[in-house]
Amino acid sequence: MARGELIKKLFASRGRDDEFRAVAELIIGEEERKGNAALARSLRKVLDAKSEALAPLIPFPDPASDLVERIEPSRVAADVILSRENVSIFKGLLEEFRRSEDILRKGLPVRSRLLFCGPPGTGKTLSAEVFAAELKLPLFVVKLDRLISSYLGETAGNVRKVFEFARTQPCVLFLDEFDAVARARDDTSEHSELRRVVNSLLLFIERIKPNGFMIAATNLESVLDEAVYRRFDEVVWFDLPTKAQITQYVKRKFRNVQASFDPTTLVDTMADYSLAEIERACVQAIKAPIIARREKVDETDLRAAIKDMNRRRKGMARLKSK
Repeated sequence: MARGELIKKLFASRGRDDEFRAVAELIIGEEERKGNAALARSLRKVLDAKSEALAPLIPFPDPASDLVERIEPSRVAADVILSRENVSIFKGLLEEFRRSEDILRKGLPVRSRLLFCGPPGTGKTLSAEVFAAELKLPLFVVKLDRLISSYLGETAGNVRKVFEFARTQPCVLFLDEFDAVARARDDTSEHSELRRVVNSLLLFIERIKPNGFMIAATNLESVLDEAVYRRFDEVVWFDLPTKAQITQYVKRKFRNVQASFDPTTLVDTMADYSLAEIERACVQAIKAPIIARREKVDETDLRAAIKDMNRRRKGMARLKSK
């Protein structure tokens, strides 16, 4: 962004601490990129002093404890099924992070802001969990119900606290259902307060330099403000699994399970399932012989689990059509 535009935004945000700090951070970042380290340090010192005087940010866990929750990753890379394209993207991001010091020393940016888009149950949340585990970084999930407040101006303040936390804590910060706070500003169904939150959000995303990764995920990418996409270093698209991926996933789920049939023979009946739905059907089938005091999973067990999943899918489709 041009320096003149930044200065105009700085003056326009007078009296709104969240936006003022966001624009000031952009100006400081620009001076850092230009190599004006002394000036950047001086500006940050003044900004931090002003922030402490007006609206102090207490270190985690005090301001962030109500807004983020630490999740201990329980999954590994083998638990997630990704397209070759996405595997390549994630490998590149991991390698870049591990060489980040060398990259930054050359004055080049490190990709750290990711946007995951795709239908529910396609592995977005699971990928964030595995990503954190591979990086050996703590995973913090933003509590959306706490982030969005009914009080005027409080949501923008909550967003600032979360982004400030990500800037100071080495972690993977995961914000699911991102569309709830990043809807298009021309959406007539949204009130002016949420549009103001989107403006603040765009500024925060643009200036953040997390000590790890900030990952946002959405099932409704079509409702996001167009300007949001430009603020992310990478946009990763998640699709429903292919037949080959479903086969691979079913084999993994039944790998250590005694079965009287080949579970992959029913792959075609799960053609339009998400990974979450496939897992739910497989787990239900695997539990059936335990409940019935049998030793092996029968074909009827998996067929019954698939039938029940179809019942559930019909019910969900009915809800969406209302």
